[in-house]
Amino acid sequence: MNKHFSLSAAAAALAIGMGCPAAFATDGYFQDGYGASQKALGGAGVAYTQDATGIALNPAGLVNVDDQIAVSMSLFSPFRSYTAQDIAGVNFISAGEHGSDTTLFAIPDIAWTHHLGPDTVLGVGLYGNGGMDTRYHSAVFGAGFPGGGTAPTGVDLNQAFMTVSLSQRFGQFSVGVAPILAMQTFKAYGIAPFAGLSMSPGNVSDNGFAFSYGGGVRAGIEYDVTPGLRLAVAGSSRIYMTDFDLYKGLYAGGGSFDIPATITAGVSYDIRPNVTVMLDYKHIFYGDIASIANPSTNQAPLGASNGPGFGWSDIDIVKFGVEWRYDPAWTFRAGYSYNTSPLSSRDVMFNILAPATPQNHITGGFKYAWSEKIDIELSAMYAPNGSVKGNALSLPCGLGCFTAAQPIELDMEQYEATIGIVYHFDGRRELEPLK
Repeated sequence: MNKHFSLSAAAAALAIGMGCPAAFATDGYFQDGYGASQKALGGAGVAYTQDATGIALNPAGLVNVDDQIAVSMSLFSPFRSYTAQDIAGVNFISAGEHGSDTTLFAIPDIAWTHHLGPDTVLGVGLYGNGGMDTRYHSAVFGAGFPGGGTAPTGVDLNQAFMTVSLSQRFGQFSVGVAPILAMQTFKAYGIAPFAGLSMSPGNVSDNGFAFSYGGGVRAGIEYDVTPGLRLAVAGSSRIYMTDFDLYKGLYAGGGSFDIPATITAGVSYDIRPNVTVMLDYKHIFYGDIASIANPSTNQAPLGASNGPGFGWSDIDIVKFGVEWRYDPAWTFRAGYSYNTSPLSSRDVMFNILAPATPQNHITGGFKYAWSEKIDIELSAMYAPNGSVKGNALSLPCGLGCFTAAQPIELDMEQYEATIGIVYHFDGRRELEPLK
């Protein structure tokens, strides 16, 4: 198989795949891992790179990967709903239980590595970073008020990254740097009742897809303390994006929606020659992005620099994974991750559109060496239902003088299955003998 042809085909496949809508809500709105191997380990592995998809977590680890291409496709199924109580006919939020209609999404990841020398590796990755999607068939906001909302109601945010990395080993240390190009798309519909609170009423809802472009950098370092013990730190800078001009009356800062920085530190240890455990800590700086972090109770107009947002805070995530290399053909993996909630009860009304409530994620999977050059990987994830309760906000008389504290509960449960194929251009490297 020609390497250049393979990479071109992979890029084309991903470009097609990026047309699929996303609905991530695992580490906030980020994916909890990239590729089948990371996902099976609960997203852990900053100090244990399995394949080329490690470019999205720690590019330093690519020095441990042979020349290969890794392709995966995830089917992600989130079940999102909100329940609002009926308070004697003065409901700004449509009363009852309402579920989001869209519940199945295809998410592609593709990565490629090539050795420029024994200790120098070039990598290319294209992957979905995150997003959020809701589509309620009813008019959620202000249906009973003059100029009320329309059906359906929802938002659709997609984020895609392309990155090229260079990784180098220096004895026991490895470093990697990966500049990032990013693209976002966004649309909102059925939220016109909020136009009266905006500095730009015509740029709040129902303007179709808006596009945003930008860039940043990811970098990492790995230290092999002993042959079986590895430490690593990796992170991504804030990704500075162009504004969503079509929605400059919705997002704080005139449509600004940068992608927050992240940092991950972790350790992996071979407790036996064929068993590796890993533990990661990750922090996502949602609180630095005004359109995400500003409290929904802010009194400034929507779209202003201090205008209302989703009220998200930074989150901390702990990820644990274990890999058992049963024999040269079969490898089994399991993982678990927990994240603090980005949401508070104060902001439940706006977060009907982005109910990132799950906090626990249970994962598992396996790899099968199909041939000397081809590995087949499968993984699965289950996130039990998470919920957040609060009350609807008071609204000014221009929107109906709604002041009653209407109780709201947000819920989400998630399922995901991922299949991946890793093609080793020069054949798989010899495995360590099992003991």
